[in-house]
Amino acid sequence: QVQLVESGGGLVQPGGSLRLSCSASGFTFSNYAMSWYRQAPGKERELVAIIGSAGSAGTTTYADSVKGRFTISRDNAKNLVHLQMSSLKPEDTAVYYCKVRLWSSTYWGQGTQVTVSS
Repeated sequence: QVQLVESGGGLVQPGGSLRLSCSASGFTFSNYAMSWYRQAPGKERELVAIIGSAGSAGTTTYADSVKGRFTISRDNAKNLVHLQMSSLKPEDTAVYYCKVRLWSSTYWGQGTQVTVSS
């Protein structure tokens, strides 16, 4: 049974940092690309970052809006994927979700709230 559990969200001031984590289970973690999405109130869910599988040397891709501020990484030994977020802006406020696509099925975590506000 595939499970994705996010953690690390919270309230942070503009310019601050947060590190999100996603703990994965139920599949061979290192074999699959992992991604982070976010959904702000009243907006569609959008891709934030992707990290490739171990076989692709963990290639990373970022949305233009977070390039240079966010870093995605993975720990294949612990089945974890992280999103280090720096220089946070109020427009980064959203629920952040971890996602994996296994063949024809897509799995999401429950999400973790990030609020950037003074």
